[in-house]
Amino acid sequence: MYETLSSFAQTWGLGLFVVMFLVALTYALWPANSETFRNAAHQPLVDKEPSDD
Repeated sequence: MYETLSSFAQTWGLGLFVVMFLVALTYALWPANSETFRNAAHQPLVDKEPSDD
């Protein structure tokens, strides 16, 4: 039983991670998302307005 579950997890687990990686890569490189990621990358460089404390 252990060998069967181990074999299943190794083969289908690898396939699942490959599919998840490809989905994440496609999402990150999709042209419509470039502006969102560009804004997120520049967010630490944006000056915040001083608070009135």
